[in-house]
Amino acid sequence: MLKEGVERQVKYVAVEKKESGATSSQHFQLEELVDDLGGMMLYTSGTTSRPVFASCSAIETVLTIDCSQKGVFLPQSVLTAQSQSLLRAWNYTAQDHILHVLPLHHIHGTVNALLTPLFAGSTIEFLFPFNVNAVWERLAAPFLPQDEIQRRRKPPITFLTAVPTIYNRLIASHQALKSPIFDASKRALSPEILRLNMSGSAALPTPTKKAWSELSNGNVLLERYGMTEVGMALSCGLDFHDRVDGSVGWPLPSVEARLVDSETNEVIKEGEEDADGKEREGEIQLRGPTVFKEYWRNPKATADEFVEGEDGKGRWFKTGDVATRRAVKGAGQSGQDWAKGPMYFIRGRRSVDIIKSGGEKISALEIERELLSLYESPVCAWLGMLTSRRPQISEAAVVGVSSEQWGQKVAAVVVLHSEHAQSGRGGKTWGVMDMRRALKDKLANYKIPQELKVVDAIPKNAMGKSQCSTTSLTLISHANSS
Repeated sequence: MLKEGVERQVKYVAVEKKESGATSSQHFQLEELVDDLGGMMLYTSGTTSRPVFASCSAIETVLTIDCSQKGVFLPQSVLTAQSQSLLRAWNYTAQDHILHVLPLHHIHGTVNALLTPLFAGSTIEFLFPFNVNAVWERLAAPFLPQDEIQRRRKPPITFLTAVPTIYNRLIASHQALKSPIFDASKRALSPEILRLNMSGSAALPTPTKKAWSELSNGNVLLERYGMTEVGMALSCGLDFHDRVDGSVGWPLPSVEARLVDSETNEVIKEGEEDADGKEREGEIQLRGPTVFKEYWRNPKATADEFVEGEDGKGRWFKTGDVATRRAVKGAGQSGQDWAKGPMYFIRGRRSVDIIKSGGEKISALEIERELLSLYESPVCAWLGMLTSRRPQISEAAVVGVSSEQWGQKVAAVVVLHSEHAQSGRGGKTWGVMDMRRALKDKLANYKIPQELKVVDAIPKNAMGKSQCSTTSLTLISHANSS
């Protein structure tokens, strides 16, 4: 980028750590925005290519960018629109104290946890890279016994946004905490203290959501949907009844969203979500002031990802993500005027997560969710030990592999909890037939994986999302050839 003739020189500035917000309420006036001024550029290669990124705060990264990749150009006006949308939806205030545990080369860490709270005058406390013990100690600090408070006085954390991997690590480690941090940290997670806990950047497993709610005295993780090109686009509401399991909610303020049928290319209007008793799937398309302007010096890629609107009100960005939409009883009744109507449910990335087998379209994310919801033997529940039960599978990635008979067949790569590795029939290693038996009452037969590979770990990117598109296929191929 330094050789691309940018208008302003890139500077590196080191600043001292600040642990509190502004002490003055003096009025100030922001400059009027000029739409063509660049605010930030983040690089993305999608889910199927080698991931690279750029961050305006890291000169070393900018110098090593592969310019053949797509740089998402986000003008100041777009960043402002994204922040204003979230201010209205999630009610950031100057009283919020945010614990920032995310990298800054992703939209999640920059817009959700940095730019938007700065607009509200919130306090942002950085604790990166993520360390599970450090996070628990920081959360617990305001609620330790009096002598401990005097030694480590910190204000309560009111806002936490992270990825499912982080929540899983917090849940798994909490039982090992010693007193008084154990009790103090549970209080810190209570809804009256932690007013908003949010999960994103990867699908949230149902067991994780339930376990967090149990740990946090009834707090409920809020799920949302976004991407580098659009910031946040869909979100569940602040009311707990609006945080529906598996849903990413409704279009955020100033965001227009529509579903375009994957087969007919027709817009799916509200009320037309069902056809012949089946939910219609469609690509999510978005428009509005929060959508990026262009891919940096890549007009072809920009043109390929947009389609002109038939109403003459502007072009739609094609996200490549497939979803369904349906009304949910009891949801959408809060005072948030944007959180109304049918809710969106992500089915997966069209190029990766939608498996076509024998004429059926299968969501890899749906199968992963069910795999992660498998618990040990129900005998424990009969003995009244439900709270001690742990999922059999800690990580899962589902992909489609080539099949002469079906076109594609479903395959799964999983990481078993260590105590369940030998939980198969007859005390043997848990295998494909054990998996199929466990899923037979949860999924239609054609959705149940035909192949299984058990591994020690599934590689993830910086935001905790499994690299299933390449890794899982490689692991399955190796298993078939061995």
